[in-house]
Amino acid sequence: MSPLHSDFESTTMLPQDDFNRELLDNVHPADWINPTPTARYQMVVIGAGPAGLVTAAIGAAIGAKVALIEKRWMGGDCLNVGCVPSKGVIAASRVWADARRANAFGLTLPDGLKTDFGAVMARMRKLRARISQNDSAHRFKKMGIDVFFGEGHFTGSNTIEVDGKVLNFKKAAICTGTRAHIPLIPGLAQVGYLTNETLFTLTDLPPKMAVIGAGPIGCEMAQSFARFGSAIALFVKGDHILPREDQDAARWVYAQMKKDGVAFIFNANMIRVSSSGKEKVIHYEEDKIEKTCVVDEIFVAAGRAPNVEGLGMEKAGVHYHDKTGVVVNAFLQTTNPSIYAAGDICFPYQFTHVADKMAGILIQNALLPHPFGLGLASTDSMIIPWCTYTSPEIAHVGLTEAKAIARGIPVESFTCECSDVDRAILDGEEEGFLRVHLRKGTDQILGATWVAARAGEMISEITLAMTAKIGLHTILNAIHPYPTQAEMIRKVALQWKKSTFTAKKQKLLTKWFSMNR
Repeated sequence: MSPLHSDFESTTMLPQDDFNRELLDNVHPADWINPTPTARYQMVVIGAGPAGLVTAAIGAAIGAKVALIEKRWMGGDCLNVGCVPSKGVIAASRVWADARRANAFGLTLPDGLKTDFGAVMARMRKLRARISQNDSAHRFKKMGIDVFFGEGHFTGSNTIEVDGKVLNFKKAAICTGTRAHIPLIPGLAQVGYLTNETLFTLTDLPPKMAVIGAGPIGCEMAQSFARFGSAIALFVKGDHILPREDQDAARWVYAQMKKDGVAFIFNANMIRVSSSGKEKVIHYEEDKIEKTCVVDEIFVAAGRAPNVEGLGMEKAGVHYHDKTGVVVNAFLQTTNPSIYAAGDICFPYQFTHVADKMAGILIQNALLPHPFGLGLASTDSMIIPWCTYTSPEIAHVGLTEAKAIARGIPVESFTCECSDVDRAILDGEEEGFLRVHLRKGTDQILGATWVAARAGEMISEITLAMTAKIGLHTILNAIHPYPTQAEMIRKVALQWKKSTFTAKKQKLLTKWFSMNR
């Protein structure tokens, strides 16, 4: 049965098996003794998620004395209850989905083929424990970082208290991340629900599960659990899934999720939740008619809320908002010039790779002397890619066509369908497309959306081109191996090149050839 709520502070990792014991030995050792604080730290970091870990590691690498405070698990959500476990589950669901279409490849599988959900989750826990060595408290201690477990809170403009010890700092970084936002649905808390913090503790597959929220997390898990055999009802607030994505792209994901057995409830007006024995009953309104959905579990994936509580930021003069987190400028500096923030706690693009990049910006601005030659770094210059790991994947970088037009930028777009690419045809992965947006009349890339089986692996070529200010002309000149799905970018570049071959140029060439027979 799911917990009454998921916002608990226990450091226990369920189930208590050998894999999770190995994990906890790395991310929150039971026998850890907090060090005696040094007189003054050049940097104190609160929160050991991706932003905090990288901030601490870079700070120590350049010679600063650094303290790192974590109240729960080293690695934060990403390692323990986010990116790592979810991708382990997704990988297993993809293998199962591939097995189900084996006949299309001339393979006949034995009757009675079934998934072992317990084995799927055990594999995930095993690999998570292995990966956790990278984020372990012992590893960061070896870097020369003072690692403190406990709830850190500011007691003044340059002091933080943790475990009864006062840490004096020259600079500090708030990297406390976010948690699942829980919608105010009457009865939900009493009946119980899952979030990303508790979903990966499951050892038995829920026969029927409702998913509230159709963003990346909701869609990824809805599709995965449906592939394992759960009857999934996905409650969508609006009239389409993945509202942040190009809707042409989202339609491909919707179509595949539907094939996988996900049932969609659009424009869902959630009324209340009740219980009937061990089952949970969701009462909702559709087209002004009240209906019910009976499930075994409810997974809430309805956005994120910043972890700002209990930090004592008022005592440090740091401004924040309950919904959007810590207020920072483009240099990641808070309203206290000595305190910075990075990662999900202060930025709308909540991705591990963005937190990693922000940590470098934070250290450059907070610790390095600017005559050193680097100067101030800004988040304004970041070109941010992201990927939703559904099948097919949706990867995006830069502007969409609509955003370019809204900014008054003349734009033209070029699209290559997966079904026009030999490798995608051979792999049986024809769902999707690549669409690249250019500044009109140039080969300058403004943004791109890639929908394909491996879109997340392929978007980096475009991200690099945008970062290095390389246009489609240079990409076209690069030789791409055949046959690969990444060849789509060359095909888009070729489309652009053909568009520059005007009727006037053709006429001149025709005349030249006629004169040189």
